[in-house]
Amino acid sequence: MGKTFLKISRQQLIIVTGVFFITISLISGSAEAADNWWEKGSSLLRSFGESSKETSLSVEEIGAGLKDALRVSSENVVKQLGSEDGFNKDSAIHIPLPQQLDTVKSLLARVGMSGMLDDLELKLNRAAEQAVPKAKKLFWKAITEISFDDVKKIYGGPEDAATQYFRSKMSSSLSAEMQPVVKNSLAEVGAVRAYDNVMTQYRAIPFVPEVKADLTDYVLEKGVDGIFHYMAIEEAAIRKNPAKRTTDLLKLVFGAK
Repeated sequence: MGKTFLKISRQQLIIVTGVFFITISLISGSAEAADNWWEKGSSLLRSFGESSKETSLSVEEIGAGLKDALRVSSENVVKQLGSEDGFNKDSAIHIPLPQQLDTVKSLLARVGMSGMLDDLELKLNRAAEQAVPKAKKLFWKAITEISFDDVKKIYGGPEDAATQYFRSKMSSSLSAEMQPVVKNSLAEVGAVRAYDNVMTQYRAIPFVPEVKADLTDYVLEKGVDGIFHYMAIEEAAIRKNPAKRTTDLLKLVFGAK
């Protein structure tokens, strides 16, 4: 008579073994031994639940879900920061005057011209608010270029893992593409003219040191910082709050965790 082999899956083996250990714990005469058997069985069953979650989604689905999370996050952030006072009245991301202008502000305040600096500061924030919506397409393009190499690590990482990965990989290229957008926004809101007026008044004061600030690079850096600050918050909310999973893909990927 030939031998018959029973084929069972890894998950089935884990379940059978886990139930076996739990059964042993129930009939064991020693309380200490029963606790040990129970813990072994429970641990195996927990591992089955975790492995089921891991294998229920493909790397492609997880990657698509992470990209969808970044797209939804960036869209929400653009809407928030691209509105009037999105930067200006938000203490977490408000853009102050560059440090290089501290001396300028101090000296002009002595001669009653501090309002010029306040106006310049407001316009820097207005430029960031105006640049953010124009940069949305750049963000979405950069998001689609994320590779699948680190997908699993990001998926199982901290609550802002996708945002921080995106920032580390894309910041340089994204900043390069956003620079002309920010430069145009500074001109459109009158920040360049305001800066020139401030510096004209400052240089009219005798014996002042030379001061120069690159407004484009400064607002670009602060603007990108503000965007990623809130993208991280949005990503964490998507990971933790089912109500924030506004697409089927987000529900599938993050609902499986």
